[in-house]
Parts: sequence; C-alpha cells; structure tokens
Amino acid sequence: MDPSTAGRQIPVVVLAGFLGSGKTTLLNHLLRRRAGNRVAVIVNDFGAVEIDAMTVAGQVGSTVSLGNGCLCCAVDASELDGYLERLSRPAARIDIIVVEASGLAEPQELVRMILAGDNPRTVYGGLVEVVDAAEFDATRERHPETDRHLAIADLVVLNKTDRVTPAEHERVLGVIAELGPDAAVVSASYGRIDPGLLFDPAARPADDKVRQLSFEDLRADEDENDEQDEDHGQDEDHGHAHHPHTGYESLSFDEPAAMDPRRLMAFLDSRPEGLYRLKGFVDFGAADPDNRYAVHAVGRFLRFYPEPWPRGAERRTQLVLIGSGIDRDALEKELRVCAVTGADSDITDEAAMWGVLRYVRSGPEAEEAADPV
Repeated sequence: MDPSTAGRQIPVVVLAGFLGSGKTTLLNHLLRRRAGNRVAVIVNDFGAVEIDAMTVAGQVGSTVSLGNGCLCCAVDASELDGYLERLSRPAARIDIIVVEASGLAEPQELVRMILAGDNPRTVYGGLVEVVDAAEFDATRERHPETDRHLAIADLVVLNKTDRVTPAEHERVLGVIAELGPDAAVVSASYGRIDPGLLFDPAARPADDKVRQLSFEDLRADEDENDEQDEDHGQDEDHGHAHHPHTGYESLSFDEPAAMDPRRLMAFLDSRPEGLYRLKGFVDFGAADPDNRYAVHAVGRFLRFYPEPWPRGAERRTQLVLIGSGIDRDALEKELRVCAVTGADSDITDEAAMWGVLRYVRSGPEAEEAADPV
C-alpha cells in the first residue's frame, strides 16, 4: 500500500534536545539504519565553531549547515523555506529531512517556522525531543524551559537509560508522562531507537543508481567512535549489537466498509498515549463518494488530502498506526467502531465531513487548525 498522498511530500522532522542529550549520536544511528531512505540533514549549531556539523558531515558527506546562532532566531521562515525548497526538489530524490536543532534552540519556534512554510513538497514530520536520563533533574534545574519542550513534543527519546537504575528510569518516565501526556515516549541507550518510528522502508527499483547523499558508504561499526566522542572516554560495552534496541509497534488496519466521518474524527481527536504516527487512505463512502482521503498524522499534527479514487481501485480504508507501548487490540476495536454498517451506509450528511475538512489544507485557516503548538 502506498502509505498516503502525503508520502509524496517529504516529512521535515525537528530533532531537539539540550546540549549533551545525544542528538548527534541518535541522528548518526538513524542515518546508518535508514531503511533505504535518502535523508537530508540540516544541522544547526550555536556558536562560531560548528562541531556538530563537522561531526555529522564527516559521516554523511553532505549536509546543509546553518550557523550564525540558533536557527529559530537567526533564520526567518523565508530563509528556511529556501533550504527546504532546495532539498525537496524532485531531482534530489530525498525521502525525509531532519533538522538537528542547536541545544539552545526553541523547538516551538522551529515547528512554527516549518508549519508556516508554503512548500507543497514538504510536510511537518514531528518534533523529537531527546532527553538525558542521567542528567534529567539537573537539566530541568538549569533549563526550566525543558518542561515546556516536553509538553509540545510528539516523540520523546529518553536516552542514556543505561546510566540510571531501573527505579530512577521509572521515576523519570513518570515525570515525562506528566509533563508531556500527549507524546509517545521511548527509552534508549546510545541513541538507538528503531528507525521505523521515523522512516518507512523506501521502495526503490533494483536498478536505481541515483545517490543524492553518500550514506551507502557508512559502516555500522563506526557507531563505536561516535559513542566515545560523545561520552568523553567513559567506559562502555562496544558490542553495540547487544545494547537494548528500542522497538516500536505497528497496527495495519484494513476495513472494506466506509468510515463514519464523525466517529473517525472522535478517534483521531483522542489519539491514545504512545501513538506517534498514523497514515493511509480513508473511504468516507456516501459522505464523499468521489474522493478517497489520504491521512497523515504525527503526534497531534493531522492533515487530510482528498483525491479522486483511482480508476479500478477497490474502495476500502487502509491505515497503518505506529507507536510505542500501544494496545493494538484496543486500537483496532476502536477503529472498527468507526465503520458504517447496515442502514447507516446510505445516509448522506454533508455536515458530517466538516470535522474532516477542517484538516484539509486550503488556506491559512486550515493550517492554523492543524498547528499542533
């Protein structure tokens, strides 16, 4: 299944977190396990010496580095649009763009800048906030804005959990859950999260030789050097294949009956804890018989893309839900309740689609409604 019309747009993911949380290590891990995707990286550093940019550039061979201070305050939306425009050109064949923000950046402003852009080839891909488990309390004390950042995150990566006790790990998880109740939370060591949380496996022809970025030259065993650099020589087990690898859970939902717009919106408006992404196609039946609706959701961000049904296509709803700690049986049950059955299948109610159309981008009003922050 083609995940959605939004799949033809390039997700722009903001990777944030305070200095030392492990953003660059996590980014390099994702680049090495990118599921065949071509990933463009915009690295933002605070200060004149762009250490993070050099670290990543030395590994991937091609980055866009935005210096001269923090991206959110030194680059306005039109300038960021220029970079995204270049990276999202079809000839570049990029599948996902990651903006690694400075440790002193304001994530909310970065997200607003991306949402304010008018590039039809990109779409907001979520705010990933990286947290150092061992320094969690100290970070909150030094940076009280941590609480606000966690409150708006779509995905929180609790990193360096190998350096805390199980009891401390659980305590920090509890605090994060209170501060950011709408975010999916995954625990990790050495920045190793499952790339499936962010990347879909890329479908590439076997003879596709186009290479926008030189990630193919990377070797997985170089992870060890990254960890030594970031941890300043601290002892660790270099057999990284044995480190905990945080996975994700997914649910594939396939329903031949049309979906009731009001019921589906009630489900989407109350998406459960841990559900990070949702994508696919929705059939609203008699409510809009001419169109199917591609849906793209990440965290609290939601957008629908109506398009005419392809000739000969079977009319059904197909969704993929991705998250951490999700109850797949409960989610499937809730989605089945959204299906139209029996006498209801012939009912046409134009007002029923209003909730859906609110998330169809057709102007500033629709964009404002979809703004998660």
